Amino acid sequence: MEHTCCGDAAYRFGDYGPAYLLRGPRTDIGVVLLRPGDDVVNHYHANVEESFYIIKGEGTLWVDCTQMHTIRPGDVYQSPPGEMHYFSNASDEEFQMLFIKAPYDPQDTVPMPWVPGEPVPQK
Repeated sequence: MEHTCCGDAAYRFGDYGPAYLLRGPRTDIGVVLLRPGDDVVNHYHANVEESFYIIKGEGTLWVDCTQMHTIRPGDVYQSPPGEMHYFSNASDEEFQMLFIKAPYDPQDTVPMPWVPGEPVPQK
């Protein structure tokens, strides 16, 4: 099992994106940092449930490419297996959220590239 302290976590894209704080054996926990204009590719998990807790900033969450939600600090969202989710930051400030994924399965992310205005991708 890998142990990481918040200051040691490496963002996937250098200074933004997801950063894992803990990986396995049963759960993944991490943070996502989005700068103004950044997004996280639309995706779903076939068997993993993912929960989000908004830490700072204001972001947009799209669920299954049809439902848009503005999310702010203190908001919590739970995405069941099979539900597509897409996050973006259209604000002028950084957006940060905590994520928890369970059960642990590092191969269970299915990218479904999409941005608002495009047709909904088919699974």
